[in-house]
Amino acid sequence: MKQLLVLSGKGGTGKTTIASAFIKLSDAKAYADCDVDAPNLHLVMSRSIEPKRTNYFGLPKAEINPELCVWCDLCRQNCRFDAIDVTDQYNIDFYACEGCGVCQTVCPSGAITLKPTVAGELQLYLDDSVFSTAQLKMGSGTSGMLVTEVKKQLKDSVGDVGIAIIDGSPGIGCPVIASVSGVDMVLIVAEPSVSGISDMERVIITAIRFQTKIAVCINKFDLNTEKTREIENYCNEFKIPMVGKIPYDPMVVKAVNDGKCITEVDCAAGRASIDVFDETIRVFYNHNDESRR
Repeated sequence: MKQLLVLSGKGGTGKTTIASAFIKLSDAKAYADCDVDAPNLHLVMSRSIEPKRTNYFGLPKAEINPELCVWCDLCRQNCRFDAIDVTDQYNIDFYACEGCGVCQTVCPSGAITLKPTVAGELQLYLDDSVFSTAQLKMGSGTSGMLVTEVKKQLKDSVGDVGIAIIDGSPGIGCPVIASVSGVDMVLIVAEPSVSGISDMERVIITAIRFQTKIAVCINKFDLNTEKTREIENYCNEFKIPMVGKIPYDPMVVKAVNDGKCITEVDCAAGRASIDVFDETIRVFYNHNDESRR
């Protein structure tokens, strides 16, 4: 199974809008939403079934048995995360605890244990296609690990489906790094703005470190033609394939609010996304053909 990952350096560039268009245009039999902090691909990819839900266990959390506690205060003194306080008894702050186990080690009475805790929920839709996603629990710091599980359950649930489309997270943090690992190509959705260009460059550097093929498309390109030319010049200079430009289109907002993909309505952005898709797939398979030589 080949994997095409759609990324953006910042939120709001239209990454999920483009990813959903690609899923529809390719009639993808396998796709995933790896933006586990705020998944929303399911909003435009309506499914007729309920997903299979599985608890995801991240880092363990400390738990204090007050009946065994001897009030030595060693746990609180040695906690680097200030996750332990004391009122009428010693308490663990669930969100501050990093599960490092230092408190358990220094406790002389064995009052502290590390307990597995639910850090999120994996969701897997299985009907005519496979859709893998997840929702990270608020306050959990294991987003990268959960993304890895999303990709694993997708791979374990499908055979040779040709190409899988993956909607990644914005930015360059842990979930993005986990998303990039093992994919065949990254499509970066860029925005023609100062911050958009800066964040695009950061994503490109991240993908290069994984030796992953990169392509760029520009969304809402006509809002700032000067910055659009700047992105095009950047891609030309570093020999990064530019697969197309999509105009700003108010119909996109209406389509998304109606729970539709932009290729399901007659609009300028939808028509342009078809050209971007065709060129992206051409670059994708050309790269993979060259890799096999």
